[in-house]
Amino acid sequence: MVASHSLKIENTPVTLRELALAKVRQAIISGYFKAGDRLVERSLCDELGVSRTVVREVIRYLEAEGLIENLPKKGPIVAILTWEVAEQIYDIRLLLESEAAKDCAKTATSKDKKDLHQKLLRIAKASHDHDDIERVEASQAFYESLFSIAKHHIAWEIVQRLNSRISRLRALTLRSPERQVAGFERMSRIYEAIEENNPEQAKDAVKQHLAEAAILAKSILTAEE
Repeated sequence: MVASHSLKIENTPVTLRELALAKVRQAIISGYFKAGDRLVERSLCDELGVSRTVVREVIRYLEAEGLIENLPKKGPIVAILTWEVAEQIYDIRLLLESEAAKDCAKTATSKDKKDLHQKLLRIAKASHDHDDIERVEASQAFYESLFSIAKHHIAWEIVQRLNSRISRLRALTLRSPERQVAGFERMSRIYEAIEENNPEQAKDAVKQHLAEAAILAKSILTAEE
């Protein structure tokens, strides 16, 4: 979790902007920065160890991703995620992911299945380690492969535009003690259907996974509103 360690950026060949962007994105997704929190430039500069120019670029980028809102007279805050917004995201995911899983199951080769299984093992390890951020990123990697195997490239472009908010919702539901079936178990069912080349079962597994996640998200978000 981001809350357990410093945001300070160490020396690395990756650009400062990219590193700062990743750090702040993870901090929002993990809940280190909570919905409605003000993001003060000077404080972010001190925590990240970067210039105001870099911080301003990061804020602009995350505002475009829907993680930050810029309010008049208040400045940038962590965007408040409402059920109204979340419901639309789940509806889009349901349409795109269920069809991608169906087509993935139709065409997946032995090599494709091996790749997906490796992604699933990454989710399993993150779940075992209780690493929420890694679980979110591993789940995203699993779906990226699934869409690629299905050749649903345009659909994946749409999903990518929502990925920061999807990741925020994933982290939110992963932390919920009310989750009836573990996320890894749900993902395993999707993989098993693909491994068996069973399109309808793969589609249904995605629907069941998203239905439970949506119910949890609604419960959490409406309680906060």
